[in-house]
Amino acid sequence: MTDVRHTVAVPMRWSDMDAYQHINNVAFLGYFEMARVDLFFDQPTHDEKTGLRRGIVVASHEIAYKRPVLYDADPLQVQIWVSGVRAAAFTCHYELFDHGRLAVTGSTLLVTFDFALDRPRRLTPEEKTFLSCYHDEPAGA
Repeated sequence: MTDVRHTVAVPMRWSDMDAYQHINNVAFLGYFEMARVDLFFDQPTHDEKTGLRRGIVVASHEIAYKRPVLYDADPLQVQIWVSGVRAAAFTCHYELFDHGRLAVTGSTLLVTFDFALDRPRRLTPEEKTFLSCYHDEPAGA
């Protein structure tokens, strides 16, 4: 089986640190967002029919902190993949590694959305094909 996870190097910002000198919990949702943007929008092979350029919105997040992360100039590594692809929604899963050690896991339920009509829309066949390249079930599922 080929690796279906997409890995993104995500830099930490000095301002992400909290009073306890570690990365604040809310910063990790931003890191996950950076990984989604990289996967869905920034890949050079994407055009208007691939990736998810037609619009997606976040319906919910889940996040679990495994260990504190201290600020470092070295970027974090975020692995991202998808599961639960339905007609108008799917789930992104994340594992965030700090110097090779798993630090945070999470998931985001995403809904495809038509902003002109202000309502959810169905995934296109091209979007489903794109998502199938990164489809896997999360551990323990």
